[in-house]
Amino acid sequence: MQEWLKTPPGQYLLAWEHAQFERVVADIFGYHALQLGLPDLDALSASRIPHRWVASPIAADGNLSETINNIASKSINTSDTAESRKIKVALFTEFEALPFAENSLDLLILPHSLELSPDPHATLREAERVLVPEGKLIICGFNPLSLWGFKQKRSHLYKRWNFGDLYLPEAGEMIAYRRLRDWLRLLNFDVEPGHFGCFRPAVRSAGLLQRFAWIDKLGERYWSIFGAVYFVVAVKRVRGMRMISPIKKLNKITNTTPVSVANKAINTKARFENR
Repeated sequence: MQEWLKTPPGQYLLAWEHAQFERVVADIFGYHALQLGLPDLDALSASRIPHRWVASPIAADGNLSETINNIASKSINTSDTAESRKIKVALFTEFEALPFAENSLDLLILPHSLELSPDPHATLREAERVLVPEGKLIICGFNPLSLWGFKQKRSHLYKRWNFGDLYLPEAGEMIAYRRLRDWLRLLNFDVEPGHFGCFRPAVRSAGLLQRFAWIDKLGERYWSIFGAVYFVVAVKRVRGMRMISPIKKLNKITNTTPVSVANKAINTKARFENR
């Protein structure tokens, strides 16, 4: 994924996603924020949250020196004023087991993390666990219903015949937008309307991408759901509970039907006359 982001399509994607994160993250307040995966994208640059982490998955070969230097160079801000100082810490953890307590994070960002995770369901459950009630979850991922997604599927077919290369990164699996919304709703997230971007054709040349820049405006207006990447914001909801007191046992109802005094006197007189 990191190598692909250095290509012209990868730079085009990073620029669009960075603009979306700056637009949304600036209005989210809290104390703790976490970006899980993709350290090349500084998704928390516009955040006002003081304590922030950038986490990467643990490498299988154990060689983390290059990734550590990459994150550290982008995560430390040596500002002179205490107000503008931004505290970031680099972490290495598994997506399915985050080293945070329950209900401890105000903001969690998953930039293509579900696609790269071996178990996206477990990653979402862990995200729901660490977020505070009303906490924000931001997810971006590749859209399979797009020109890029179609070319990736065709490239997979060609690769079986040893012909051509994949257009998108080989690692991971694309998750459809509607499918992701269903997963989030099952975890009691309220999903805001999604946003799609990167409508230019699946070309590799920087010149061709720049030549098709006019398609972005048309795509946002006429076929917005077919963008190459989607951007989703979800809010964790905790349903309120109501304690029900134990039902008290009702006393036996006795026959307390009122009897009129006049009717009683008439009945007594009738019985006396019959004698």
